[in-house]
Amino acid sequence: MLGRLIDEMKQAIVDVYPLLFDPIYQTRIWGGRRLETLLGRSLPPAEPIGESWELSDLPGAESRVRHGPARGRPLHALVEDWGTSLTGRTPLCDGRFPLLIKYLDADQPLSVQVHPPPDADADVAGPVKHEAWVVLHADPEGCVYRGLRPGVTADRLRSAIHDGHAPDLLERIPVRAGQALYLPAGVVHALGGGVLVAEVQTPSDVTYRLFDWNRADPHTGRPRDLHIDQALRCLRPAQNLVQAEARSHVASVWTSVTRLISCSHFVIERVRMIEGVEQDVPYAEPVIWMILAGEGEVSCKFGDDRMIVGFAPSDTVLLPAGLREARVRTSSVCTWLEITIPVPSPLAGFDRPDRAVLRAAAEPPPAFVPLAVRPEKREK
Repeated sequence: MLGRLIDEMKQAIVDVYPLLFDPIYQTRIWGGRRLETLLGRSLPPAEPIGESWELSDLPGAESRVRHGPARGRPLHALVEDWGTSLTGRTPLCDGRFPLLIKYLDADQPLSVQVHPPPDADADVAGPVKHEAWVVLHADPEGCVYRGLRPGVTADRLRSAIHDGHAPDLLERIPVRAGQALYLPAGVVHALGGGVLVAEVQTPSDVTYRLFDWNRADPHTGRPRDLHIDQALRCLRPAQNLVQAEARSHVASVWTSVTRLISCSHFVIERVRMIEGVEQDVPYAEPVIWMILAGEGEVSCKFGDDRMIVGFAPSDTVLLPAGLREARVRTSSVCTWLEITIPVPSPLAGFDRPDRAVLRAAAEPPPAFVPLAVRPEKREK
């Protein structure tokens, strides 16, 4: 008991600061270059980059801090060393940070896939992957496939896979910038081509492919492996996916908040703050910001001084739970996705539901600011 108290006292006085991480780029057969053309990223040349892992604590793929005293350190080391000063009361996932944050650029459709649900049989089980997509860009024919059409059975789906027509049995949802969709584990889904999304998920990289659009891997000339039996055993009905207009709220004269997704694993809100605002950052738990537009900075007390961390479009900022005297200041109109676990930000200023409610934006609200091309970055 005394040792635990001493550990908690040590963690209580750890100096922490807002964290930016080096992205981890993933080459994918379906990837493109929108992370470069729309987000302003500098990508490896001539590679189809499908994913940018912005915040990851998966073993072997840990994000590394890109600035400040913790520069170069992996996220997991900070989870261990900073303890509750980083994670607050948030339950960890096998001792690791409980979310994985990405950008996905689908130049071609992703495979039709399923992730193991919590009740999966032991031989097909894996870390559960609940995820959500927020659409940042969509070509005119952009879409998402989510769930089976009414009356489709597993046997009928298996037959369609072998015949090469599996997508005909899926619910096809046209999408545009600003929409949000929740994808619980066990629900069959695929991201259509020509769509760029921000992805928030529980930390898992287990995927079972049902169908891969009859394409060949350019490196091998052969089709990629499918996992039809495993996927069908993990398949669950797409229940309780409530489609509703996004809930917006004017939190103050300078801030508006739109709740997009709320579930027991994470909450996603879109925050818009006008230019020239400075206000307290009122969190007691870790918060993630994915900056969509605008520039600003977050400052906090660090030792006897103040640490200032700037942000710009496409940055992903992790705000530790134990920030001291933290303040945010905008130098232009800013829009960001705010991800919390699972209690949303006090910035929103309205009551939250006690049960999981899914909110998906059918139309982008008037306040939505499209993703801005990232300007030349300044030193931070």
